[in-house]
Amino acid sequence: MGSFSILNNIPSVNGQNQLNINNVNLSRTLARLASGKRINSGGDDAAGLQIADSLRGNVMALNQAARNAADGISVLQIADGALAQVTDLLWRAVTLAEQAESDIVSIQGKGALDQEFNQIKAEINRIGLDTNFNGQSLFGANAFTALTITDVNLSSTDTSDLGHVLDVFVGDLTARSYISVSIGALTTSTDEQGLSLTANLTTGGGPTEALEQLKSALGQIAIMRGAIGAGMNRLQSAINVISVTSQNTLAAESGIRDANMAEEISNLTKFQILAQTGIAALAQANTNAQNVLSLLR
Repeated sequence: MGSFSILNNIPSVNGQNQLNINNVNLSRTLARLASGKRINSGGDDAAGLQIADSLRGNVMALNQAARNAADGISVLQIADGALAQVTDLLWRAVTLAEQAESDIVSIQGKGALDQEFNQIKAEINRIGLDTNFNGQSLFGANAFTALTITDVNLSSTDTSDLGHVLDVFVGDLTARSYISVSIGALTTSTDEQGLSLTANLTTGGGPTEALEQLKSALGQIAIMRGAIGAGMNRLQSAINVISVTSQNTLAAESGIRDANMAEEISNLTKFQILAQTGIAALAQANTNAQNVLSLLR
């Protein structure tokens, strides 16, 4: 059986509780509309926030990995351009050696050819010493010995490869492959691993010896450029994979974190109407308590 009470206006208390709940929902909806995010605090979706933050971290790492790989391509392009110039110089040296091999060239003429030949060797050495990326020497100070592209374990303590090492993220956050680019510089010694250009065009068999050395040098440079080209292709493939992975990871993160604007606009309308009706209902509940006064008249 119902009763009149002025000490505890239960309908008013119920109205206040519902109005408070509606105000919380309205505030959350307004925050989502203003930020565009479904999750603005841990209280909105604690598990979803943890997953979304983890995915966002992955996206940032992947984007940086793509930039790293692009920098790697730039490094290899610089190295390839330098080696292309070395190839041109070696072809000029071949022309000089062919001229010096002719019997109709005088001793003085061979001396002039040998002088240019030595200048070519000096220029190749200069290219080896001066070619760099952001101050980092690409070819080192000793030899255009060889170029190798190998997988390197980051945790390895092996320091035998003292050449330029370019670390490029090409996998996910737990699996990484590193490309090691090692290039030496031209030597004029008899080092079997170097491009030995020790022949003298003024000696009897010098031009013939020079042609053999130049043939070997051109072959080694071609191998280097081929390896560089393979490295650039690998890095470009890595960029393509990373970009797609980043895009899909971002889409997954967006699906968790971003607000559904159509749904939130609908909620806004609903909660605004509930706020108005809740205030009206609360006013009515308070009015009902005042009806007790009529019994005293």
